[in-house]
Amino acid sequence: MAGVINTGTHPKLLWPGVHTVWGQMYAEHPVEYTDLFEVETSKKAYEEDVQVTGFGLAPVKGQGAPVEYDGEEQGYVTRYTHIAYGLGFIVTHEELMDNLYKEVATRRAKANAFSMNQTIENVAAFLYNNAFNSTYFTMADGQPLISNAHVQVSGGTFSNALTPGADLSEASLEDIGIQIMQMTSDKGLRVSAMGQSLHIAPQEHYNAERILKSVLQSDTANNNINVLKSTGAFPKGVKLNHYFTQPSAWFVRTNVPNGMRFFWRAKPEFAQDNDFNTKNALAASYMRFSLGATDPRGIYGSNGP
Repeated sequence: MAGVINTGTHPKLLWPGVHTVWGQMYAEHPVEYTDLFEVETSKKAYEEDVQVTGFGLAPVKGQGAPVEYDGEEQGYVTRYTHIAYGLGFIVTHEELMDNLYKEVATRRAKANAFSMNQTIENVAAFLYNNAFNSTYFTMADGQPLISNAHVQVSGGTFSNALTPGADLSEASLEDIGIQIMQMTSDKGLRVSAMGQSLHIAPQEHYNAERILKSVLQSDTANNNINVLKSTGAFPKGVKLNHYFTQPSAWFVRTNVPNGMRFFWRAKPEFAQDNDFNTKNALAASYMRFSLGATDPRGIYGSNGP
């Protein structure tokens, strides 16, 4: 039977004298997926977000002329369909009896939890790792998560991508901050939007620290203040994600609601049982969740050249 741990899986553990059993468990990073999404719970098979446009600017009303009326439109519908994940292991009765190192058996549940946690983090980061690619994920408008051609229901397009793409620097962070501050709604009205957090891969960790925490401008001889620091450009800070695989890509989450969304349908649960016929011990974890993005205005990004 595939995946069954028996006495032949690690025969050394049937004999005394083993000093250390290693490789089963490692230290974990703190939870990081919660920095990437607004996390909620769900009690349904799926969740849907429905866009409704507001109104445009008020036109001039001529003397004696009637007021002009505007209408609302239903826009894009985003569906979050929950996906189940599960992982378990089977140990034969004989292996449990003969294994001289019981700590190995007790670590199996922790190793299983380690794998489940890593699954959550990898699935969450996958959306960011493919943010500029429509092959694996598209928004309700048919565009990738980060695009300079997001389609508006009322007509026209808008961009949540720094154009042209640039590596992480003081200048590029200022440029994307300005772009966010110029954000408009689907009807072209100005939105009070600001960047909240900067999300980077490990390769940019030290660079981001230098850029954002220097009192003066980083890497210059100018005696000018670091405006990113003095204005608190990212009040929620820099979020390093160890699961980002695109070192040149970086992202800014904004204060626009309904951007990056994560729904828990069933949080990880661990169960154990025994098979009556074989006396094998069975253990497995199960979880179910969905994630994605509703309003592209909730996140901006750049993919450096």
